[in-house]
Amino acid sequence: MARQRVDDKGREARILQAADTLFAEAGYAATSVREVAERAGVNKALVFYYFRSKERLFERVLQRYYDGHQGAIVQALAGAGDLRTRLHRMIDTYLDFMAANVGYARLVQGLVAGSGEHIGLIQRNIEMLQSATTRSLDEVGGFQGALAARQFFVTFSGAVINYFTYAPALAGAWEGDPLAPAAVAERREHLHWLVDAIVDRLESESADGAAQPN
Repeated sequence: MARQRVDDKGREARILQAADTLFAEAGYAATSVREVAERAGVNKALVFYYFRSKERLFERVLQRYYDGHQGAIVQALAGAGDLRTRLHRMIDTYLDFMAANVGYARLVQGLVAGSGEHIGLIQRNIEMLQSATTRSLDEVGGFQGALAARQFFVTFSGAVINYFTYAPALAGAWEGDPLAPAAVAERREHLHWLVDAIVDRLESESADGAAQPN
């Protein structure tokens, strides 16, 4: 019985990894259950045994991507240091995570644009990511409108994710590979500068508010 459980876990993990790779490479619609089974080295019936449907398999893979995404961001923001230090660390973590998951950055963008059957799963995970980011930003003051924490979540996530989703289109204009190590390092430095500019403004606004007479 114990051996059976180990075998089950091993097969399930291989199927998930195969699906992860194929969905990232080809997208949801272009990936078949047969291809996942062949990549995992199992028969097609076993994919349905463990996951019941292609849609359920995709949801498991997508949730695994978001769990890793959220875990990386939360850990970066929860570490020691002031807001500036933690946001720098968040940017570094975000860049590294997206560099390792370029296919999924593009896949999720396509799913959002299509507003299809998986949009609910994406919305729930975006809400959790926004909550983790805005809790850190709110510590410098409860700003609203253009300086609201939710705006900065979109600014930071968009500045990182769009770089990777647009990379194929940027290659010609940049006369080189935007995903080459030197190009990513340049992007990292630019985003650190962006963080510093935003934190400077937030701290200035907070100080001005504290200086106002009651």
